[in-house]
Amino acid sequence: MGIQYDAKHQVFHLCNDRISYLLAVLRNGQLGQLYFGSRLPAAGEMPKGHDYTYLFEGVKRATSSYVYEGDFTFSLEHVRQEYPAYGTTDYRMPAFEIRQEDGSRITDFVYASHEIMDGKPKLQGLPATYAERADEAQTLAITLRDEKIDAELVLSYTIFRDFDAIARHACFQNNGSADLDITRAMSLSIDLPDADYEMLQLSGWWARERHLVARPLAPGIQSVGSLRGHSGHVHNPLLILKRPHTDESQGEAIGFSLVYSGNFLAQAEVDTMDVTRVSIGIHPHAFDWCLARGERFQTPEAVMVYAAGGLNAMSQTFHALYRTRLARGTWRDKVRPILINNWEATYFDFDEDKLLKIARTAHDVGVELFVLDDGWFGARCSDTSGLGDWQPNTDRLPNGIKGLSEKIHALGMKFGLWVELEMANKDSDLYRAHPDWILHVDGRRESHGRNQYVLDFSRKEVVDCIHDSIAKVLRASSVDYIKWDMNRSITECGSKGFPAKRQGEIFHRYILGVYDLYERLRTEFPHILFESCASGGGRFDPGMLYYAPQAWTSDDTDAVERLSIQYGTSYAYPIVSMGSHVSAVPNHQVFRETSLKMRGDVAYFGTFGYELDLGTLSAEELAEVRGQIAFMKEHRELIQHGTFYRLKSPFAGNVTAWMVVSADKKKALVGCYKVLNSTCSPFQRLRLQGLDARTDYAVKIDGRMDFGDYTGAELMRAGLVTSDFSAGEAPREAGKHCTDYWSRLYVLKAKG
Repeated sequence: MGIQYDAKHQVFHLCNDRISYLLAVLRNGQLGQLYFGSRLPAAGEMPKGHDYTYLFEGVKRATSSYVYEGDFTFSLEHVRQEYPAYGTTDYRMPAFEIRQEDGSRITDFVYASHEIMDGKPKLQGLPATYAERADEAQTLAITLRDEKIDAELVLSYTIFRDFDAIARHACFQNNGSADLDITRAMSLSIDLPDADYEMLQLSGWWARERHLVARPLAPGIQSVGSLRGHSGHVHNPLLILKRPHTDESQGEAIGFSLVYSGNFLAQAEVDTMDVTRVSIGIHPHAFDWCLARGERFQTPEAVMVYAAGGLNAMSQTFHALYRTRLARGTWRDKVRPILINNWEATYFDFDEDKLLKIARTAHDVGVELFVLDDGWFGARCSDTSGLGDWQPNTDRLPNGIKGLSEKIHALGMKFGLWVELEMANKDSDLYRAHPDWILHVDGRRESHGRNQYVLDFSRKEVVDCIHDSIAKVLRASSVDYIKWDMNRSITECGSKGFPAKRQGEIFHRYILGVYDLYERLRTEFPHILFESCASGGGRFDPGMLYYAPQAWTSDDTDAVERLSIQYGTSYAYPIVSMGSHVSAVPNHQVFRETSLKMRGDVAYFGTFGYELDLGTLSAEELAEVRGQIAFMKEHRELIQHGTFYRLKSPFAGNVTAWMVVSADKKKALVGCYKVLNSTCSPFQRLRLQGLDARTDYAVKIDGRMDFGDYTGAELMRAGLVTSDFSAGEAPREAGKHCTDYWSRLYVLKAKG
């Protein structure tokens, strides 16, 4: 691994053992993009006198504009660039734009200097990947300067030793006397040399988040984004380009992921010469950052992953990087406790006795963590009141959170608490005392969502107040887990705390306030496991993983729906980050009835828990729950920390399959799910991945029934036989037929 600089040709080469990234200082002082892909020879590995400047090409093209008088070969319209500007012969969408005192938006940031350093500097106030040791990564910081406006732009690139990934961000500094208004500041821009790609995105809505959508690139702009004030249910801050022939196990793929939780834009622009410009960052709409003299503006981080071995390889890089070098703290490497949440069992209708009854039953079957959801604070008896008043409701909980948490601990369980710290009801003491603390615009309607309003976290005094009230509860109680919810998007985004010229900063300042509160609570209570939530999966993004190592994947807990949601989520996010629970039937979102077995078989591939009243289950069902919990405890180290492979897509057929393999390849768990039953259907085989071809594996169905011994080579090349009774005329004997919503788990263990 290393970053090399060819001073003669001003070419930078970032490489590890598997990938290379090449950029160069162009003749006009701006930065050009030369290459991103599988590793190229580094200095000392090439023939004497050889260099990479040949990757830059220039030619005269009709109707183009050119930088230099009399020179018809250098037009920025046809140059592959690193962080382009608009208006100086490049007509494509820029990476940034600065409005100046004279009204101009033309800039000229040219190379001034660079620094190569071991490790990875921390981003102040923003989430980002990190290196634990200096030898894990190298960082290149290139300083560009615009003399006319006396401003600097620093582009930073980090390449990791152990991950095929490059992290990027940009930082602007105003050294001049006049204010500068940044109206666009992407975290990453890269020009790829062709357009022979399909674009993949994760899109959906509440209760059907992160469904996979694919489309071929075409001339023009293809984009996804959010203007909701958070990353959102609708689109995820992820864009993937893959070659048309690429699938899960072979072919080129490039993933672009934004480590940010607010408004974002991810787009691919294909020009008429088939150059593809990819950019990702804060959405420029409604963004206008006033940069006064001496001030800096730091963009969020973006991560690029290149894979030559298919989409699974790309995803596995994201998984390993985000699990071990984005998530932090006490819970990063621990297996997650099996929990029960009271919400779908009680909603707002509970008292201490009812909660303790649920907890005792849960403890008896092996649950490790009891989570008290909404309704424990203020005058909260519905979603119309009390939000923002973070004091325990002693009518429901006479001993407060302190007393309840102590009783839960006395049972031998951990205790968790639901909060929604960024919101308030108008029927609350907080709002009555501070009506100006919600985001709003004077003289305009104040829209609500779920009968609540968004607190102005761009203001430090608001964040301080919420911090002090919830920290008081946590200091007095024994809390091991926090479920941090966020149940509405931002409307009427205005702040009484800032002047008119800074209202374009509020969306971003709000997210910075959220990050600040997370960081302060994490620092004071490092033992607490935080789980982020936003009406389910409305803020499932890398920025949140920096503060909360797991997220509630979706409010939709139906096993069939979760196949698509969890499968899509896995394109960038490790399964240990996915909150996945067994809920009651009929399901509360789609009213489907699935077996307890299938609900468990889907939920295993995540953090695992329950969203139901165990007291309503029969003795047989409780015994099955006890077995599920024992199974998860036996295999959760493998599930949560192993290597995950997607095998069959729910977006492509009736059967979904995935698997996870231990690092030493001695254990594996395969999940296979059939949504609708059939009869006299074809025989089925499932080609497994990630095993040791020379190892013999004992295979058991659901960890109990022996299925035979097979070599890894057989299982990966011939395939695991997954045919069931529907391959013929279904027998009538009990237990010898399958139904709709049919699932099997295959447990593989190396022999000897």
